Amino acid sequence: MARKLKNIELNRVSVDEFKAQKKFPIVLLLDNVRSMMNVGAAFRTADALNVDKLYLAGITATPPHREITKTAIGAELAVNWEHVSDPDKVVRKLKEEGYTVVGLEQTDSSISMQDWAPIQGGKWLVIVGNEVDGVDQNLVDLCDILVEIPQFGTKHSLNVSVSTGMVLWHLVSKLL
Repeated sequence: MARKLKNIELNRVSVDEFKAQKKFPIVLLLDNVRSMMNVGAAFRTADALNVDKLYLAGITATPPHREITKTAIGAELAVNWEHVSDPDKVVRKLKEEGYTVVGLEQTDSSISMQDWAPIQGGKWLVIVGNEVDGVDQNLVDLCDILVEIPQFGTKHSLNVSVSTGMVLWHLVSKLL
């Protein structure tokens, strides 16, 4: 019979150890994400998956805020982040630094996530968008790859924090 592990048995790193450890070559950009709970969840996911940096763009809220902390549960203190008013500039800069830009969006040229095979040795910028409007078209135009998550129900989208977790896990699992 399985026994649930206690938190102390999980051997988690401290905030300082997390900040110092080598990260996956992944940067996440939240494009105009409205819900602070989704922002907090992105911090928590970025922490769990050892993401290098999180950019909060446009209207995306920033820590400190109780609604972000509620879902981030302290991850906002560990994950390297920056608020930017001009995400296009950040995307162009990272492209110049060799990042492949991946937009999580439904377009006429998106590939299904299971068909996306990230390669070892690359650097990745993943862009996720607003809960209603998705990724802004100007950022879609800057993407090297557009990925969508297959869905089989009546809705046409998933919650942004769920989508973020799915795409980041897919990427990390290919880099392990």
